Amino acid sequence: MTASAVETKPAATSRGMALPSARRLLLWTGLAVLIAWVLVPIYLVALGAFGGRLGVFRWPKSIWPSDLSFAAMSQFLAIEGVFNALVNSLIAAGLTVVFSIALGAPAGYALARYTFRGQNAYRLLVLLTRAFPLAILALPLTVSFIRIGLYDTPFGVSLIHTVLALPFAALVTQSLFMGIPREYEEAAWVFGCTRFQAFMKVVLPLALPGLAATAIFAFVISWNEVFAASILTVRERTLTAYLLRILAESPLHYRFAGGFILIIPSVLFIFAVRRYLFAVWGIASK
Repeated sequence: MTASAVETKPAATSRGMALPSARRLLLWTGLAVLIAWVLVPIYLVALGAFGGRLGVFRWPKSIWPSDLSFAAMSQFLAIEGVFNALVNSLIAAGLTVVFSIALGAPAGYALARYTFRGQNAYRLLVLLTRAFPLAILALPLTVSFIRIGLYDTPFGVSLIHTVLALPFAALVTQSLFMGIPREYEEAAWVFGCTRFQAFMKVVLPLALPGLAATAIFAFVISWNEVFAASILTVRERTLTAYLLRILAESPLHYRFAGGFILIIPSVLFIFAVRRYLFAVWGIASK
């Protein structure tokens, strides 16, 4: 081996070691930016909610407010109708999650496992359901809901929210089931399982991470939606529709309190299903 080859070998090795380090640094930097992108706005809303009237306008913002106060939050929660609106939002969002999974998962499974005439056209029609502005359907929906007794109920609101979330649920679960080999079900059939048993015992456990992501999307759509909830409710409003009405002329720290209340349930729901989401990337979580 020549002297030049001996000299160049350590240099190549050092470059090879530096490359993974640079990638690791870039990865952690991207993760830090992403975490800051999500958490900093939530933290600023929390400062406005618990910092009192003066804390909203204080600059620069402190990491921990010196005059921490729960007065704005307690006064906001004491407003008549807020707790009822919060319950209505939870009911509507919960029903939306149940309906979206119960209707979207079978549709996605059928699209993934069966071939039929017009399959591609059906996928396109599912997407086109989101092309119609909800404002165009507001009047006929209101009249129909009044006639059948669903007007001003969380159940009626959840039906509209399910329509908004269902195309996503169907197409995402289709991709999810297409990624699960058919041979797993066939092996279950060989051992005596029916189609339903094979689905419940083999396919469903593998599909839980994707179903959790679909459930989060449906929950967030329902929780944040305000137009349909405002049109289809009068007394039994959801929290977003109720806050749109009562916070229009409220002080700014009350608005931050309302925004913080809107953020927390979504964060808690995501935290509750986090282990299924982590399973998408093969990350174990307890």
